[in-house]
Amino acid sequence: MTVCDSDELLLDHVQKASFRYFWDGAHPPSGLSRDRSGRTSDPSNDLVAIGGSGFGFMAILVAIERGWITRNDALDRFDRMLSTLERTTRYRGVFPHFINGVDGRTVPFNRVDDGGDLVETSLLVQGLICVRQYLLPSSTVEAALRTRIDQIWRSVQWNSHVKASEKVLYWHRSPKHDWLRNVPIRGWNEALITYILAAASPDHAIDAEIYHQGFAGNGAFLNGRTYYGVTLPLGPDYGGPLFFAHYSFCGLDPRGLKDQYADYWLQNCSHARINYLHSVHNPHDQVGYNEHCWGLTSSHGPGGYKVSSPISDFGLIAPTAALSSLPYLPEETLRALRYFATLPQSKMYGRFGFIDAFSSARNWFARTYLAINQGPVVAMIENYRSGLLWQLFMSAPELQHALRILGFTSPHIRVLQEQNCT
Repeated sequence: MTVCDSDELLLDHVQKASFRYFWDGAHPPSGLSRDRSGRTSDPSNDLVAIGGSGFGFMAILVAIERGWITRNDALDRFDRMLSTLERTTRYRGVFPHFINGVDGRTVPFNRVDDGGDLVETSLLVQGLICVRQYLLPSSTVEAALRTRIDQIWRSVQWNSHVKASEKVLYWHRSPKHDWLRNVPIRGWNEALITYILAAASPDHAIDAEIYHQGFAGNGAFLNGRTYYGVTLPLGPDYGGPLFFAHYSFCGLDPRGLKDQYADYWLQNCSHARINYLHSVHNPHDQVGYNEHCWGLTSSHGPGGYKVSSPISDFGLIAPTAALSSLPYLPEETLRALRYFATLPQSKMYGRFGFIDAFSSARNWFARTYLAINQGPVVAMIENYRSGLLWQLFMSAPELQHALRILGFTSPHIRVLQEQNCT
């Protein structure tokens, strides 16, 4: 589909507004990303989200390329962000979910989750690798930043999140409670990026069999059933929340990405289409659902944080779900974007673009933003428009190596092989 001029302007406006969450709305001392923020004001705390900060690094790259900020201003911000990460308390190199942005201390997610969070770390590293690939080794200033990123990335001991005699990565590990949280990362979810980075690590890599036995369960995460006339290759019934198709794929290019289990472009397009068709068919008669208004994922809701999907439907629409699906369903996404723009702007829109979520049935509009929802809006719109972040991430030699040893094929691998032969 060819985007008309008015659509381009609308995309630019929404993408730039969402970027401001990570620039104007960043935690001032650290430059890293707040976990959440208000529609009109900042929170009065120093809570910083590690995964959200990974999206923040990516958003700044987009802003440089789009001319919203200068390269020098971005380099200054990268320096401040990296300085905070370098003094952050880590656990075998793994970052916690939340930190205090002033001093880098861990802010426990809950009583037993007070240590390393491997999935949040992978979302951070995804962004760091994009930045490293963007920076120029010929520039003294940028080469120094590249070196600092490499030191952080290489220090993550991915293999320390594997229990003895088991073949699966674990999400959390605590210095006090060790494996008490006990959440294996398996089945189709948002953590494909975690396994690929764990296999890509230059110094602390996992074996390929941990991906095949742990995440894929030797094929246990296959689906193959049909929902609303669409066959879903992997994952839970109806696909689960849409962030499964976004978080790992802000950097990881699903176009032509395949392994023995799935074609990941087909997986994500099918997942997004099922999510869209759920609103079109509207089996639960939710108020406001239609071909213009769709998108179920994690978000704030009237009763707190919710993880929405077709099988767990709270009547809650999160704009990020549709907007971040632009590469997969451009026509349907643009239709939703135009519709969101017609809703009461005093409730629907704020300083960082569309609010986190809304419920037509309750006439409820969030007064908040979440980093993990703002980030994919910037990244996935840009990947649709230019492919910038996909190109950067997939150019990393460690990623190329990991994809090969895990059994993936990708056009990016072929390009690298051809370059090596010339």
